[in-house]
Amino acid sequence: MNPSDRAKFDEVWQEHQDAVWPSDLGIDEGQLMTLDTVIGGCLTYYCEEHDLDEQRVEILRDCLAELEGVVEDISTSPSEYFRRLQFLGTTLLQDYS
Repeated sequence: MNPSDRAKFDEVWQEHQDAVWPSDLGIDEGQLMTLDTVIGGCLTYYCEEHDLDEQRVEILRDCLAELEGVVEDISTSPSEYFRRLQFLGTTLLQDYS
């Protein structure tokens, strides 16, 4: 990640950490909560260790793919929370392509 991308990543990550859990998620709430927890765990690990191991890279890829399918079905307001999460995960994975 170049310095500009890292600055944006850090800014969005802080915004995400400060965000309130969205409401009105319907039947997908449990799945979204799990994806948020796992993706957030990978992001936290990266921020602390400045690297991801191969296992976390694969987990992050899988979770982002699953999230993509679910986010399309939720309303606009809650989707902002998950679009931000997608941005963070996708930005991080650019270093692991």
